[in-house]
Amino acid sequence: MEEFAFKVRKLVKDYDRHVVLDSISFDLPAGKIVGLLGPNGCGKTTLMKILAGLIHDYHGIVKVGGKNVGTESKASLAYLPDCGVFPARFRTIDCIKYFADFFKDFDRMKAVRFAEEFGLDLNQRIKTMSKGMQEKLQLLLVMSRKADIYLLDEPLGGVDPAAREVILDIIMNNYKEHSTVVISTHLVNDLEHSFDHVMMLGKGKILVNTSIDNIRETGKSVEEVFKEVIGDAWEVD
Repeated sequence: MEEFAFKVRKLVKDYDRHVVLDSISFDLPAGKIVGLLGPNGCGKTTLMKILAGLIHDYHGIVKVGGKNVGTESKASLAYLPDCGVFPARFRTIDCIKYFADFFKDFDRMKAVRFAEEFGLDLNQRIKTMSKGMQEKLQLLLVMSRKADIYLLDEPLGGVDPAAREVILDIIMNNYKEHSTVVISTHLVNDLEHSFDHVMMLGKGKILVNTSIDNIRETGKSVEEVFKEVIGDAWEVD
């Protein structure tokens, strides 16, 4: 197994000359639960999409599991986007069949079981689902894969506080053993007890990239460090 799930060097991404990721370099350890933390609009989603191989027009070097971003890296990576990707006419079962056809590591029976646990009707169409139901559907599909790396973009962002514990429990108990799980969030307090490692983004820069053990040695919580380093780094893309 690679020592690092991701190795990134001098990564630059801009939109119409507005720099979102400003020549960032970092390594993220393999086999850990990593929190990608930062305020809304700081570039977390852009970084996730680059790591997932969905954005290609950037400068710099990006390695995923020791491989260049491409077909091979995508096959071993499960990505949960921050918005829906299926046509509104699709039913729950259609989405499950799509993933079963597309990904060799997909467990169809697990997906059906998750749908039952989430209270999702297999024949319900996406266009009739609430935003929260659609996000649960996306999550059950991703967590039904046996991937080496899971990239979860704001998995708790659109659900009410009562549902967050259920969603987090699904994530923590269903990723493949020894896999790397990267969770982007601005809800630091809800998730910090689950992380092994954190990386904090602000104004397109890496502000912190360290293990939870190193933070605990300072006597501070992740949320306290987050508030200190983010400071005025709240910026809208």
